[in-house]
Amino acid sequence: MKVSYYPGCSLEGSARDYEESIEGVCEALGIELVELEDWSCCGATAAHSLHHRASIELPGRNLVIAEKTEHDLVAPCPMCFNRLKAAEKTILREEAGHYRYTIEGKTKIWDLADFMAQDKILSLIEPKVANPLEGIRAVCYYGCMSSRPPKFTDAVNYENPMSMDKILGKLGAEVIDWAYKTDCCGASHAVARPDMVFKMVGKLYERALEAGANCIVVSCQMCQANLDLYQDKIGEEMGITVDLPIIYFTELIGLAMKEREVENWLLEPWKPRRQYSREGPPTQKAR
Repeated sequence: MKVSYYPGCSLEGSARDYEESIEGVCEALGIELVELEDWSCCGATAAHSLHHRASIELPGRNLVIAEKTEHDLVAPCPMCFNRLKAAEKTILREEAGHYRYTIEGKTKIWDLADFMAQDKILSLIEPKVANPLEGIRAVCYYGCMSSRPPKFTDAVNYENPMSMDKILGKLGAEVIDWAYKTDCCGASHAVARPDMVFKMVGKLYERALEAGANCIVVSCQMCQANLDLYQDKIGEEMGITVDLPIIYFTELIGLAMKEREVENWLLEPWKPRRQYSREGPPTQKAR
């Protein structure tokens, strides 16, 4: 199976562990990720609040490249997915020439979790589960960008997404339902308004612990950072102990499949990472 792949900027920087887990899992499942040739930044997170035309044309350029591949397009970053979908909807409803780029709308744009939750992908995962995730009690946290607003994302269950819930169920984990899976974590406001973000994230900790979870599973690198980086400080301010692993769902797929590089993703990120090239087998690259 071959799909086009738009990694986005942070997966090649601060979220390289997420990228590595995606590529490792897809390789093990026989899914070939074809990285878009000469892709560029989609404008997340700020373009849409600063310059409307830029916020459409930056992702629009990547959509033009994607249409030439004639494959579905997978975007692991929910913010990138959101901007790509917003550009698609906006360009298609305008007359030709209104924006710099023109598309036909023939490329299916996937949020990674939704792509991996398809029955045909789950059927690839199930027989490879060699290490069922018994003992993991997870709440799935989707954040607010992959499903909303539904007029852009085309999400049906935009208040109660189920893609990661379905995937974890196939891995043998106990998936706990909760009402906070699409609450906002504050995103990049962690820089300008950490007080606000700490309050929002603190509520998520409280609700996850009340639900009996021993980890929070995510598909967004911004959510992962906000929920993972400040646990000690937020817990201290709240007067509680927070020790919740914040895990990418692709890492759990790799763990359940006993993928050979999962230790690098989860436990020792300072080790040399695998570099996936367009040609030939993976090579090693130091972090």
